Amino acid sequence: MTEPRPDRYPGYDVLSKRDTVSWNEATRKAIDKRLGVPREPRFFTNAEWLTLEAVCGRIVPQPANRPQVPLPAYVDQKMFERKHDGYRHAELPEQGEAWKRGLAGLEEAARREHDLSFAALDAARQDEMLRQTERGELRADALQGMPSHSFFKHRVVHDVTSAYYAHPTSWNEIGFGGPASPRGYVRLALDRRDPWEASEAHPGHEAKALRENKRVE
Repeated sequence: MTEPRPDRYPGYDVLSKRDTVSWNEATRKAIDKRLGVPREPRFFTNAEWLTLEAVCGRIVPQPANRPQVPLPAYVDQKMFERKHDGYRHAELPEQGEAWKRGLAGLEEAARREHDLSFAALDAARQDEMLRQTERGELRADALQGMPSHSFFKHRVVHDVTSAYYAHPTSWNEIGFGGPASPRGYVRLALDRRDPWEASEAHPGHEAKALRENKRVE
């Protein structure tokens, strides 16, 4: 995946809305809980966590010069709290079990093919193993018959990207103002935005966007 472009909304920080009329107490509590997610595994084992961390790092590479979205922590929290999707693909087991089999399968294949853990592989080899998974070509007893392509599509891509866009850091990247409570949105027409929404930096107009985003509340 291409690295996100963090300068699309220069000077914009959605968390600056925290103590303004844009957010109410319920919104603040929800965001604080999201920011306070534990950074250690509760559902996964320590070994599974290391593999998950490596997978997340290849599915959504993040720039090192900004706050990181804690992707493994969000996936772990979802499985730990059993906040599942409400449906299950017929080829897959329950969501937490699918993750455990998939991570174990990657680890088994990495040790068999490279004599290293998946987390210890370089980025190119990790990517190739993930491509094998996507193509349904990952072979491992740990999968217990689970098709790797279904695991990749319905768990890896779905859960990791959903986790990424659940965090304020990614909201800054896309100019999202967070939950629209209590203020809401009024100008819903195409290419119109409310004054409290972020201004996108178009070529040649970056300074204007920066000025406008400094005033966003």
